[in-house]
Amino acid sequence: MHLESNETSSTASKPSILDQSIVSLAAWLQDRSLPKYRAKQILGWVYQRRAESFEAMTDLPKGVRSELDAAFDFYRTKTIATQNSEDGTQKLLLQLPDGGRIECVLLRDGPRRSICVSSQVGCAMGCVFCASGLDGVERNLTRGEILEQMLKLQRLLPAEERLSHIVMMGMGEPLANLPRVLDALSVAKDSEIGLGISPRRITISTVGLPQSIDKLAEDKSPYHLAISLHAPNDTLRNQLVPVNKKIGIESILEAADRYFDATGRRLTFEYVLLKDLNDSQQCAEQLVKLLRGRTAMLNVIPYNPVPGLPYETPTAEVIHQFRRILMEAGINVMFRQRKGDDIQAACGQLRRLREKEPDLVELKR
Repeated sequence: MHLESNETSSTASKPSILDQSIVSLAAWLQDRSLPKYRAKQILGWVYQRRAESFEAMTDLPKGVRSELDAAFDFYRTKTIATQNSEDGTQKLLLQLPDGGRIECVLLRDGPRRSICVSSQVGCAMGCVFCASGLDGVERNLTRGEILEQMLKLQRLLPAEERLSHIVMMGMGEPLANLPRVLDALSVAKDSEIGLGISPRRITISTVGLPQSIDKLAEDKSPYHLAISLHAPNDTLRNQLVPVNKKIGIESILEAADRYFDATGRRLTFEYVLLKDLNDSQQCAEQLVKLLRGRTAMLNVIPYNPVPGLPYETPTAEVIHQFRRILMEAGINVMFRQRKGDDIQAACGQLRRLREKEPDLVELKR
């Protein structure tokens, strides 16, 4: 039997159809004396026609559908909580077969239909203000588990709407699970059998792992790269992003420059603004020195408070002053509007809330 597998696969009796490439699926069909061309037909149903079962693939012979159902799982995750925000943001908490839980988010902004997808169960980076890593990392997600989030979010849209943007900025560090992330994104951008999303509308977010950034550069990655900086100096970043002690801002920026030189893709730097920590005039001025002269966009995000953590959102006056310093220095900066504040849309919040309230089935606002 020609099936693709993954050493990080979760416990399940059958392989997932989402972990199968068109090559492995064609080989599986050939083993059963079935036409190889049906592989494209099957995956088209999975990714483009929003099927939720093999039985729904009505132009396949019933015998083929039965064989597929016997050999593969379709969806493996169970949606155990849903949150709907007044601004149109929707968040899902999914439970994996081995009991692990992950989050994914659909954001509506004008014509854009963006999704934020997880790459790991938990996170090992330890950012002190983020709920995702409070309990550490359990494991990497498989290609299929990453793709299943995309498909479940896609099904929240009416038939006439389609996903427009993907951001690998959910739970986990995407560059710590790079092979699976890239495998899933190759399907997401595939216009023939996949979701058909332009790689220019796909972003990989990272706290900054130079070796993996260099790998993306060597491969001439077609995706946007967003680096979560959060501090303008190592002393403060070591406090906010503990993994920085082993890396350092300088090596991250050098890797980012190599990525830009190799791909020509403009970099994005993310900066979560935390009251009385990294929101001072001095921090803004140091940030200017770091980024001046680089072809980059700076996204500043006022903090989305996490219950149980001591961090707060800066005042409007402080945010205005921070913005003024950056803009007057000519930094290409955007102050991002927070989405889903009323549904704990920040990474990891719903997962922790659900663990504290195990009888919760659905959350709506």
